[in-house]
Amino acid sequence: MHLAYRVKHLPENLCFDEFRSCNHWMSFNCCDAVSHRRIVTLKDRLSKDIIDYFEARFSVQERAQVQSVTIDMNAEYGSFIHRLFPNAATIIDRFHIIQLAGRALDNERTQTIRTIQDKHSRIYHILKSQWRLFHLDEIKVNDSKAVYLRGINEYMTQQNAIDLALDAFPRFRSVYQTYQGILSAIHQKDANAFQSLLTNYQPTSNQMDITINTFIKNGSALLNSCRYPFSNGPIEGLNRKIKALKCNCFGFRNIDNFFIRISLIHE
Repeated sequence: MHLAYRVKHLPENLCFDEFRSCNHWMSFNCCDAVSHRRIVTLKDRLSKDIIDYFEARFSVQERAQVQSVTIDMNAEYGSFIHRLFPNAATIIDRFHIIQLAGRALDNERTQTIRTIQDKHSRIYHILKSQWRLFHLDEIKVNDSKAVYLRGINEYMTQQNAIDLALDAFPRFRSVYQTYQGILSAIHQKDANAFQSLLTNYQPTSNQMDITINTFIKNGSALLNSCRYPFSNGPIEGLNRKIKALKCNCFGFRNIDNFFIRISLIHE
């Protein structure tokens, strides 16, 4: 079986991502953000090879018709998208934005736990065992019904548990409030609120400072996640099928055979 040289028509909206293929190599995947149809799978994710593929197979006029490219936080993709698709808007996937902010929240929470001397205190158990509460959107936090919280071994509302931890550690409160602001802006797709949060952010030497600096460096690509409806969900679904294929076949030694099987499952 011979792999197709190219698709007949380049879609207006694309998704870029990578996946682990053979021998721990990272390979490149691209699909249509609307129809979820696979466009190309390349053996590696090197910028040079991705650029060569699109420039060799699609004319400037075809590439100029692409309106958006959705990516993760991979800086390499952002460096050549405008070269390949001069009229395309770069969109950073919303999931990866929340994931990065959530990681900063968890890192600050972990550092806060280490400063607590009394390992049997209620605050210690709230921060350690009820970490999921701090990732909930504020509007979903229960503030009226007391429930039994494992680890704390007490009945209290979710909001009460959160407030106990935030009141005890103002620095953690600052990181938590920033996280909630990012969560709210992403869920409501409010680019203005997101821009305001980044502009008015005041560094306080916490874990969120690095995340905010990363967001600021990505500029309009980050705000486009609120302006456009596209995400990397379709290509993550394709990558999950590829992962299931590897699992069912107990892995592949020959990358050419692997890519043929990938083409077959997407036909």
